[in-house]
Amino acid sequence: QVQLVESGGGLVQAGGSLRLSCAASGRTFGRYAMGWFRQAPGKEREFVATISGSGGSTNYADSVKGRFTISRDNAKNTVHLQMISLKPEDTAVYYCAQHARYSGPSPDTASYAYWGQGTQVTVSS
Repeated sequence: QVQLVESGGGLVQAGGSLRLSCAASGRTFGRYAMGWFRQAPGKEREFVATISGSGGSTNYADSVKGRFTISRDNAKNTVHLQMISLKPEDTAVYYCAQHARYSGPSPDTASYAYWGQGTQVTVSS
């Protein structure tokens, strides 16, 4: 049974930084791409960042490029999202997810079979 547990959310002022973490268990971690997604109130869940199983390939939503960095530690079964220069529009519940089948990075929400419970990020202006 796959479990994903996020941590690291909180309240931060605009321009500040946060680092989200996601601990995974249940499958061979390095075989699968991981992704971060977010959902703001009244909006659809949207792609933020994804990383390949090996960690060698990443992809970001245009809205976070240059500000967010996704990374993973396959020895510790964890994936991180470092966020800097945060903006009020980054406020959302952030979810980590594990790809259903493949190690290649993917921005497609439907490709992810397993999801964490989410962690709230609030950026005040």
